[in-house]
Amino acid sequence: MTHWVARFKRALLVGFASLMVGCASIPAGVEPSPNDPWESFNRSVFEFNEGLDTYLLKPVVTGYRFVLPEFVRQGIYNFFSNYNDIYTALNNLLQGKPSYAFNDLMRVVVNTTFGLGGFIDMATPGGLEKHKEDWGQTFGVWGIPAGPYVVLPFFGPSSVRDTFGTAADLQTDYLFKYVPDVGVRNSITGLRVVNARNTYYEAGDLLDGAAIDKYSFMRDAYIQRREYQIHEGRDDEEPAMPPYENAYE
Repeated sequence: MTHWVARFKRALLVGFASLMVGCASIPAGVEPSPNDPWESFNRSVFEFNEGLDTYLLKPVVTGYRFVLPEFVRQGIYNFFSNYNDIYTALNNLLQGKPSYAFNDLMRVVVNTTFGLGGFIDMATPGGLEKHKEDWGQTFGVWGIPAGPYVVLPFFGPSSVRDTFGTAADLQTDYLFKYVPDVGVRNSITGLRVVNARNTYYEAGDLLDGAAIDKYSFMRDAYIQRREYQIHEGRDDEEPAMPPYENAYE
């Protein structure tokens, strides 16, 4: 797994460097969006992410699904979901929602204690609702405007505000940032990426088969979804986003 992570990092750096050479053209007839002033560059990053997914992530996940039975993959998913509930609780507290934060912490206690360290979700059947919050949402609740839409290499759809939110997510993430052994840390990161991509294994195929401008569809869906998360409600566990979005969940 460590070898795979090293290969991925090299591919990411080479691909991102190539983005600096030129920007993708905007298809004829596509209306410009006022939220997307950097559309040409964003489309270049989007194409890079699509290629990365097609030629690296999806083949790896295909092998992952072949090797591991479904109940094992579900256990891995549950483990990382339980881990992320810790940070959801923190963000709910910072957003002024202490009852949600308490609910999230109780999920962690129940799943860690009775769910074999989080590999079995005992909290949801027990009536503890699953939430999902991040630093970008917290910044939005605090009144920080989203700013222009931007597509991040590997991470996918974002905004200026959510880019800083992603940086804060990573900076405060113990498994990503602070595990002492580099090899173990890289292996965990690789597994988290594969787990996240596995969640959306067939999502990209549905959009590829539709007669739409995939870039515009993903942009508009992302902007609407983030507005809903911040101003109207909470996200569920499986938003309709591309596989490279929220890759560390």
